[in-house]
Amino acid sequence: MMELKTGTEQHAKVLIELVFSDGGYAPELPVSAKMKERGALAWFYGRSSGEQDILIIGLGTRARFSMEILREAAGSAGRAIQEIGKATAAVNPACLSELFGSAVWPQEAVTAWVEGWELGTYTFNKYRAADPQQTVEWLQLSPHSREEDAAAAELGQVRAAATALARDLCNEAAGDLHPAAFVARIRHIFAGRNVKIHVYEGEELKQRQMNGLLAVGAGSKHPPAMVEIIYEGDPDAEHLALIGKGITFDMGGMNLKNARDLSDARFDMGGAAAVVGAMDMLARLGVKARISAIIPIADNVPDGGAFLPSDVVRYPNELSVQVVNTDAEGRLILADAILHAIRSGASQIIDVATLTGAVGHALGLKVAGIWGDAEFAEQFMRIGEQSGDRIWRLPLVDEDEELLGSPYADMANLASSPYGGANMAALFLRRFVDSKARWCHIDMANTVQVPSTRGYKVTGATGYGVRLLADFVCERIAAKDKGGIS
Repeated sequence: MMELKTGTEQHAKVLIELVFSDGGYAPELPVSAKMKERGALAWFYGRSSGEQDILIIGLGTRARFSMEILREAAGSAGRAIQEIGKATAAVNPACLSELFGSAVWPQEAVTAWVEGWELGTYTFNKYRAADPQQTVEWLQLSPHSREEDAAAAELGQVRAAATALARDLCNEAAGDLHPAAFVARIRHIFAGRNVKIHVYEGEELKQRQMNGLLAVGAGSKHPPAMVEIIYEGDPDAEHLALIGKGITFDMGGMNLKNARDLSDARFDMGGAAAVVGAMDMLARLGVKARISAIIPIADNVPDGGAFLPSDVVRYPNELSVQVVNTDAEGRLILADAILHAIRSGASQIIDVATLTGAVGHALGLKVAGIWGDAEFAEQFMRIGEQSGDRIWRLPLVDEDEELLGSPYADMANLASSPYGGANMAALFLRRFVDSKARWCHIDMANTVQVPSTRGYKVTGATGYGVRLLADFVCERIAAKDKGGIS
């Protein structure tokens, strides 16, 4: 982990210049317009070993500058400096007046910079040979020494570490993070922490009629489980359930997926990873909240005992579901988790899942979808713009429920229409939500990974949802403390 220095006179090997495309900074260097575009990076190397190398990071236009762009710049800078093996760096303080109109860093900017730097230099090397790459030992962010900078930097490190935890879980090979291993990992992560963990498995799943989870997990040699992480920073707070889909490998079941490379099927537990990361962050911050994290975990693979198209799954709320496609398994296990959340007394329910490919067709690869409670959705959208976990509200069309009809059961797990698949999945889940509970569903199938490295996102898992969920909880606590939420 990089050390952040302030008020130091030590000479850094690299000087970082942050420039706007419509600004006049760094006039002594031949900086082209291309070098100032958002995401651009250019080196000016020193002529001798004692002379600083200069790294130009483009920010784009001043009008569009945000903490997200600052995070991107930090990620790019950290990775570029690390790649050439330089051990120390400093941000030119002359940039600050251009960036912030001040000689000092705002606290939110310190947090954003550290967060972006740590995530941009993230690596997942479990399966690689030892990496001799030198890490950056320290970065001078400001010549001014202030105590509040240390707290802001620590917050950035906590946020980055929780997001990196979710990335690690997703990037893990499915053979190493099968359901039993995932349960063990969760126990290890929260061992000795201020949470309680209960694992429902085997006979207890049957007794509690978690039949969706039992059906989906029937084809794997690794039995399914439901993990509940209970955090009571404030036992009197309103009870919030965070539900994360934990399909550790999605082969499609008997509706077998077909592709040249199915390695990405291990990312189908991205929702679970997001919830685990968010709980890690919230517990570390000691927030005054009451949260149940509910994580249904299974493999969706075919064998002689796997559930079949035409099977009917019966739920304890007396709904029966005909399985028309075993590759629409996520909603079956989320239904169990939603019902468990309601039984546990949760009045607010947020589920997050890599649920449908259709959400990517609707929103592209950078923005997740959200359905449900209007106030919650608007809050998530605003938070996502700030944190970089962008999200957009999509509709629940009541009339479309008839497309989930079945001649043999109360409903089918896949709509009869090929259109609006992400909306249909949300409508399916809504059938299991108690009318008294406030609920939102987040489909992050399109944002769980990136194909290439850019800014603070590194090829592979993104850790999407960790900061989004944690910031939602923290913001609602802050608003309640100010009397803004009843």
